Amino acid sequence: MKTKHQILVCSTCASVWQDGQRVGISGGQKLFEELKQHFNNWEHSSEYEINSVECMSACSNSQVIAFIAPNKYTYIFGDLPTENVADSVFECASKYYVQSDGMLAWKDRPELLKKGIIARIPPV
Repeated sequence: MKTKHQILVCSTCASVWQDGQRVGISGGQKLFEELKQHFNNWEHSSEYEINSVECMSACSNSQVIAFIAPNKYTYIFGDLPTENVADSVFECASKYYVQSDGMLAWKDRPELLKKGIIARIPPV
């Protein structure tokens, strides 16, 4: 079985906390829901999984996503809006998918993902 590529979305980003408890829906949850809503219509949905993860520790760069796959660079992007981001995320993920090493040239990334790069982690 071929291991799928993944898009990870931090569900804790832009949370409101009161007395140690999260209140309402976080910005990360809103972002995840938007991506899930459009995921099945994306041409590479059969090659990817999209998962919500609890806190990616990039709180100063809220809304955070990551692209990961075996033997590829991992990319972590932040400072994303909570709405109207699905097209840009899927466009960038499509480019990530076709690169054998996962390298994403800055000039080839959608505008929303040019500025918010947090990390590019080499494959292990």
